[in-house]
Amino acid sequence: MISSMTAFAREEYRGDLGILSWEIRSVNHRYLEMFLRLPEELRVLEPMIREHINARLGRGKLDVSLKFKPGGVAEAGLSVNQRMVHQLVNAERQIADLTDLNESLRSGDLLRWPGVLEENEQDLTPVKQQAMALLETTIDSLIDNRLREGDRLGEIIRQRCGSLKLQVEQVRDLMPEVLDGFRNRISERLSEVLDEMDETRLEQEMVILAQRLDVDEEMDRLETHLDEVERVLAADEPIGRRLDFLMQELNREANTLTSKSTSVDVTRAAVEMKVLIEQMREQIQNIE
Repeated sequence: MISSMTAFAREEYRGDLGILSWEIRSVNHRYLEMFLRLPEELRVLEPMIREHINARLGRGKLDVSLKFKPGGVAEAGLSVNQRMVHQLVNAERQIADLTDLNESLRSGDLLRWPGVLEENEQDLTPVKQQAMALLETTIDSLIDNRLREGDRLGEIIRQRCGSLKLQVEQVRDLMPEVLDGFRNRISERLSEVLDEMDETRLEQEMVILAQRLDVDEEMDRLETHLDEVERVLAADEPIGRRLDFLMQELNREANTLTSKSTSVDVTRAAVEMKVLIEQMREQIQNIE
């Protein structure tokens, strides 16, 4: 199936652990390139995230972001450093004895003292597991979106291939008339200079002109390449690079046809071919 490299996917989890949300944006690129944005507490997942994405996708420039808002289960609790509180109270009493001051420490004063409140160590294992499971779901959504977009691109390319084949048929139909007209013009000119031209040189010039006007080979190659494009579109594998190569070959044949043309109609058809090839090439840049 045809897979586009341009797509977007977003998945979200809401539960006791809190809120987790993944967003993946994908655009075309020669290789697979990832830019990750993760919460600090989940940054340890980065190697695993890259491994999972590498296993599922082949090409594309990815912007991957994870957002996390802890819930009641995942929130870190606070505890009081009792040892430090006792030390502070004892120190306050000693100071009071030395200075005859009666002012005592308040709880607010103690809470503001560095180290009195300690954050309990979080067990983020369930959050990490949920984040990775949600990542797989997000990748599934991204792949589905890429395939849907790929189907649309494939249809566009098939339509352009059909239009190109019509142009090839049109040139084939034009060539007998073009050749007859060319022969008539040559015959008229030869009748004027035949007595002055060497017969051997005349034969050489006619051979050169015949070769220059012969476009059957270009037409055959264009049709062969177009058949190959349609075959590749039906392949169940990444096809972007193969299609890009075929566009280069099609463009080469269209350029050769233009250079050989001695007819305005043939030139116009060749230009239309190049326009269609360029339209296909632009779409193929998005195919994996």
